[in-house]
Amino acid sequence: MPLKALALNCTLKADGVEKSSTDAMIAVLAEAFKHNDVIVSETVRIAALDIKPGVTSDEGNGDAWPALREKILAHDILILGGPIWMGQISSVAKRVLERMDAFLSETDNQGRMPSYGKVAVAAIVGNEDGAHFCSAQLFQALNDVGWTIPAVAACYWVGEAMGSVDFKDLDKTPEMVTKTAKMVASNAAHLAGLLRSSPYPG
Repeated sequence: MPLKALALNCTLKADGVEKSSTDAMIAVLAEAFKHNDVIVSETVRIAALDIKPGVTSDEGNGDAWPALREKILAHDILILGGPIWMGQISSVAKRVLERMDAFLSETDNQGRMPSYGKVAVAAIVGNEDGAHFCSAQLFQALNDVGWTIPAVAACYWVGEAMGSVDFKDLDKTPEMVTKTAKMVASNAAHLAGLLRSSPYPG
């Protein structure tokens, strides 16, 4: 079976009709994944869902996380995308990370979390510096809750400080972004394939 990836768009924009630079960056990665025989099944806009605050896998009535959690774990690769706000990854992305904290206590009989054997990469956009800090936030948290991070795992773009140009408004994807996306997708697909065929022993 082909490898499957799920993208989570952690923009602050809840309306899926409203254009998002994070969607644009995810699209660049999705194209790169396609050339590595990985199916990006869909992009989920997190702000459009009622993801309750908390650190369990089910925070009660109306919580949209249990269904999303099931969808996430049905894929081999997670693309966690988000914008930079105030020099940090968006609060929406942090909500996703907080809910994954439950993985720490949801281990199998060999001590493996549900995310073991699955790969995570990042798609980051913003009009200020902070991409390296944001990827550091994401990768440390994701690794803590069992995700495997490949070499060159972040594809990002940041505009001029205090500028007004968004990634979604660019006439052409910058060459270095496209080049990096190809590397991210290739490395992630390779690693996910290895982990599928030879899981962590626990």
